[in-house]
Amino acid sequence: MSEKYALITGASRGIGEAIARRFAREGYHLYLTCSNSYNALLTLSKELSQAYNVPCQAFQTDMGDFAQVEELFSHIPTLDVLVNNAGIAHMGLLMDMSREDWQHIMDVNLNSCFYTAKFSIPLFLQKHSGCILNISSVWGNVGAAAEVAYSTSKAGVNGFTKALAKELAPSHITVNAIACGVIDTSMNQCFSPGEIQELIDEIPADRLGKASEIAEIALQLVNTPDYMTGQIITVDGGWY
Repeated sequence: MSEKYALITGASRGIGEAIARRFAREGYHLYLTCSNSYNALLTLSKELSQAYNVPCQAFQTDMGDFAQVEELFSHIPTLDVLVNNAGIAHMGLLMDMSREDWQHIMDVNLNSCFYTAKFSIPLFLQKHSGCILNISSVWGNVGAAAEVAYSTSKAGVNGFTKALAKELAPSHITVNAIACGVIDTSMNQCFSPGEIQELIDEIPADRLGKASEIAEIALQLVNTPDYMTGQIITVDGGWY
């Protein structure tokens, strides 16, 4: 296999970490980012580099900050895959939400996709190929009460995915998204055990999803022919 390079944002834990592990096992050279858990990301980078004999660089970057993303890409000379996974959630009534919290969610969850794509596309065009994969949510498809900002940001990611796919299809660059259901990660620590069980009771598969399952699907999407583009793939155990 020829050398392949992937940027995975929000890779210090959860879905991002699982995708990093799966791509490292596949032999990808990795650029990994996180905003807050840099020590954990450094540990993961060293582990993957040693286990799979692949270069793995860790960057502490707020993906919702344009200047920081621009600085990140000054260290990325070539790229084949961009995985926009960095994201944050917010629980609460919309009327109680501050403007600053709303803007922060939009910056990290949605604007970051624009920032990374802006700098990735020229690198892809050099190779006449490339893949952008956005990690979205079922709430971007159907919305969730008490998660209006998060749902809105993910709906934006879905629209961004479909529109950019049309723009880049002539250049053989794919843009797809995975709309995740309830995945067993630390993002769900805001729910009580009883609330988690209520969620499981609603899911036909009768369990939460695994981050490793999302990682496997991510790899499959990266490896599909470039005619597979502009799609929002829902992975939720039959929930929605």
